[in-house]
Amino acid sequence: MKLHLRWQLLLALVGFGLIVALLSFQVQSVGLCTTQAPASGGVFAEGMVGVPQHLNPLLSDSFPVDREIINLLFDGLVQYDHAGRFIPALAESWTVSEDGRSLQFTLRSGLSWHDGAPITTADVAFTYGLLQNEATPAAPAVKALWQTVTINVIDERTIEFVLTEPYAPFMEATLRGILPAHLLQDVPPAELADHPFNQQPVGSGPWLVTPGQDWNSTRSLRLTPNPLSWRGGTQIPALEFRFYPDETSLLTALANGDIQAINSVSDTMLPEVTAVAQARLFTTVAPQYTQLIFNQTDTGFAPLRQAEVRRALAAGLNRKRLIDRALNGQGVPLTGPYLPDSWAYDQSLFAAASGANAAELLNSAGWPLPEGSAVRQAEGDTFTLRLLALDTAVHQRLAAEVAAQWAELGVGVVVETAVSVPDLLEKLAARAFDVALVDITPSIDPDLYDFWSQEAIIRGQNYGGWNNRRASEALEAGRQVWGQGERRPSYTTFLSIYADQQPAVTLYQHVYTYAISSMVNQADIGPVYEPRDRYQSFASWFLLYRDVTISCPAEETSG
Repeated sequence: MKLHLRWQLLLALVGFGLIVALLSFQVQSVGLCTTQAPASGGVFAEGMVGVPQHLNPLLSDSFPVDREIINLLFDGLVQYDHAGRFIPALAESWTVSEDGRSLQFTLRSGLSWHDGAPITTADVAFTYGLLQNEATPAAPAVKALWQTVTINVIDERTIEFVLTEPYAPFMEATLRGILPAHLLQDVPPAELADHPFNQQPVGSGPWLVTPGQDWNSTRSLRLTPNPLSWRGGTQIPALEFRFYPDETSLLTALANGDIQAINSVSDTMLPEVTAVAQARLFTTVAPQYTQLIFNQTDTGFAPLRQAEVRRALAAGLNRKRLIDRALNGQGVPLTGPYLPDSWAYDQSLFAAASGANAAELLNSAGWPLPEGSAVRQAEGDTFTLRLLALDTAVHQRLAAEVAAQWAELGVGVVVETAVSVPDLLEKLAARAFDVALVDITPSIDPDLYDFWSQEAIIRGQNYGGWNNRRASEALEAGRQVWGQGERRPSYTTFLSIYADQQPAVTLYQHVYTYAISSMVNQADIGPVYEPRDRYQSFASWFLLYRDVTISCPAEETSG
C-alpha cells in the first residue's frame, strides 16, 4: 500500500513538472518571431547574344563574347584603374631601366592556377613566347610587337623584357592573360586553336570553369568563384552564362525569368527592357567613342583639306540632340580623341572650337548659301559629302541625324553603306569616302601614333590622311619616355594642334547598361571598366531566403 502511494506521488511530481515546462515554453514562445534571412544556393544566370569561340587570351581579340568571359578567367601581369593607370595583377611590382629599353616584373608570391599548380615566370615566358611564334593563330599586330621583344627569365618570380627602343605603350601588352605552361607547353603553336583547353580552360582569375561542360551544345557555360579570390565565400555558388542568337530571345528569357541579367543592353533594346517589371538597370560610361573622320587626301572632297571647313562641320553638330534622337539618350557628348578618364584628356583645349559659328566659317571659306538654295555652292560646285557608315541600325540612325543637322547648315550629304566591318575597313583603307562614321576603342595608353602620325598614313590607321608634321613629332616623342610627367607636354602639344586642325569630330562616348532582375538581392553595380567589375559586390548577392527565429521586437507604447 505504501509502495503504491510512493508511485502516485512520483507520477504527480512528473506531471507537475511537465505542466510547468509547458507553461514556461508558452511564455517564452510569446517573445519569439520568425523572419527571413539570406540563404546560400541557386544559380545566377546571365544572358548574352553570341557564343564563345575560344576561351584563350591569345585568340580572343576578334571575338567580343570571348573577351568578356576571358576577363573573368585569366589575369595578366598588370591591370588598370579608373584613371587608366597600371596597377598590380599577377605582378606585384615592375621597374624600367634608365635607358627605357628594359622592364623587370616581379610576380606576387604564392600564386596558383585554378588546378592548384604554382604560377611562375616560366608561364609568363611561355605565353608571350607563343606570341613570338609566327605559327600561333593570334592577331598579326600583337605578334609583330612581341617579335621585337627579348624575354629573359631571371628566376621563378622575376622576368625581364628587353625592347629594341624605348616604347612606353608596351605596358599595355602585359594586360594580356597568362596561360599555364604545364598544360600547353607540348601543344604545337599552329594547333593551339583546336586544343580542348579552349573549351575547358584553366586560368588564375576570380572565376573558374566548372568541369565537364559542353557549352557548344548546351549554349550555356557555368563558372564558380575562385576560392583564392573570394576568401569570404559567396552566397550564390555559381554564375552561368547563357548564349542567345539575338536580342529578342534574350529579352524573352529575362521576362520569363529564365535568366536574371542581360550582359549588355543596347540603346535599341532599352525601351523594351525597361518595360520588364523586374528589371533593374545600371548604366555607366564605356571605354569607346564614335567619331567622324574627314578624308583630307586627293580621294576626298577637296574643301575638307581646309581646317576652317572641318572646324565649321564640327561646329555645325549638336551632340546632345544627336544622342537623344539617334540613341535614345544613351551616350555622353565628347570632344577630342581621349576619353575623360585618360590622364592625357584636356577639354580646355577645345573650348574655342566649341564656340565657333559654323555658317560664318563656311562663308569665309568661300562656300556661301545662295538665296533659295538648300546647299552651299562655290563656282558651280555644290558642297555635298559622301558619308560612309556601317549597315547597322545604330549607325544608320546616326548617319541620318548627322545628315539632317548638316543640311540645316546648307551641307548636302549622301549616305553610303558598308555592309560589314571588313567592308568598312576596306573602304577606309582605300579612302573611298569623304567622311566616315566609325566606333573607336582607344588604347588605355594615350599613344595615338598609329592613328594620327604621318607614318600611319601609309602603315597604320590614319585613314583620313591627316598630314601634320608637328603633331606627328609630338606623338613620337610621347611614346619614347615613360613617366606621365615627362610624356604630358608631348600630348598637350598634340592635342592643341588636333583641336585647331580638327582632323576628326568625336560625337559621343558610349554608355554601358547592365540589366539585372530584382530577384537578385543586394546586387549593386558600380563603374565598369572591364567585365569583372560587374561582380565586385557579388559576395553579398543572394537569390534565396531561409526562415530564422528571433526575439520579437518590443511593442511600442504611447505615453
